[in-house]
Amino acid sequence: MLGLTLLPLSQTAQARSLSEVLKSGKIVIATDPPYKPFFYEEGGKLTGFEVELGEELARRLGVKVEWKYNKFDTLLIGLSQNRYDMVIASHGITPERLRAVDFSAPDYCSGGTILTTTNGPATAAALKGKAIGVAGGTTYSKIASGVQGAQVKTFPSTTAALQALTARKVDAILVDQFFAYEMKDSAHGKMLKVGQRLTTERVGFAIQKGKASLTGAVNPQMKKMTEDGTYLKLSQKYFGRDVRCK
Repeated sequence: MLGLTLLPLSQTAQARSLSEVLKSGKIVIATDPPYKPFFYEEGGKLTGFEVELGEELARRLGVKVEWKYNKFDTLLIGLSQNRYDMVIASHGITPERLRAVDFSAPDYCSGGTILTTTNGPATAAALKGKAIGVAGGTTYSKIASGVQGAQVKTFPSTTAALQALTARKVDAILVDQFFAYEMKDSAHGKMLKVGQRLTTERVGFAIQKGKASLTGAVNPQMKKMTEDGTYLKLSQKYFGRDVRCK
């Protein structure tokens, strides 16, 4: 990532209690940019909806954020290995993940959505016998595997899956609905079509199990952001609508 400092994994930080985080004056948060509009680079600075939520959360806790970067499918592993205090990377809250880590209350709701070419298959029924691209490590692999008669192809990232779609190597990809609409509004938009949303997904910040004091501090601050209009302001800024779970 140009313009961003990539901190090597050898520089680890213990997953700490709330008191330890507050005493140090910083919270170490991991993510995997770019995933616009949630976390991406702009003018050499990390920004995006979840980045701003994370920065505002830290400000309200009275600390600064030290961001670390890693591949999406290794982030929760790194969290369990004490490499950082929290992960903010649009992780869907699933029973499988809840066995490994804890989550904050959802910071938004989304769902697995079909993104295809203009004349491509836009419904689950239309995907029968077609090739679906998904990013490895995401919840969409399992969802795509449940589409009857479809062939699932896994890629190292959502960007790679999108490249396969625009190169006509797959018939459709299964992605987060916000990413689907973002791509529809991008330079590729004329050749893309947003199809059916197949699931509803609650998304939250991941915190290592046993760090109840940290989780207990995050949720009240997120609630306050909703009540005082901060959340809605950020939601309107990045999506033009309220993306809270309702």
